[in-house]
Amino acid sequence: MEPRTLLEAFTGDIPTFEKTTTNEATEEELLYSWVKSLPENYAKEMLNLYDEMAKRETAEAKVYKAIDSLEALIQHNISDLSTWIPKEYELNKTYADDKVAFSEYLKELREEIRKDTLEKLGE
Repeated sequence: MEPRTLLEAFTGDIPTFEKTTTNEATEEELLYSWVKSLPENYAKEMLNLYDEMAKRETAEAKVYKAIDSLEALIQHNISDLSTWIPKEYELNKTYADDKVAFSEYLKELREEIRKDTLEKLGE
C-alpha cells in the first residue's frame, strides 16, 4: 500500500530506515479504514491508485516510488549528522538504488545524492 505521505498523516513520520513491517501494517490498516469511509466512487478510485503504486508496474508508480525514496535520502543529507543513527551512514550510500534502476535519469540523480552523502560524511 502507498503513498507514504498520506500514511504518515495517520501515524506520524517513521524514519525510512527504522520502519518495520508492523509499522507498515498499522499504516495500511489506518489508511484502508479512512478510504472506506469515503463515498464509494472515491474509495474505489483511491484503492485502485494505491494498488497501482504498491505493484510498481506502471511508469508512474515506479517514478513515484523512486522519488519518494530519493526524498528520504535528500532529507537525511540536509539534516545534521548528529540526528543520524549508525545504520544510516551505510544505508544513505545504498538505499533506493533498486528503485531508480529502471531510469537512466533517476540513476544519475541518485548518484548526485550519493555524492552529497559522501561529502557530508567526509569520504
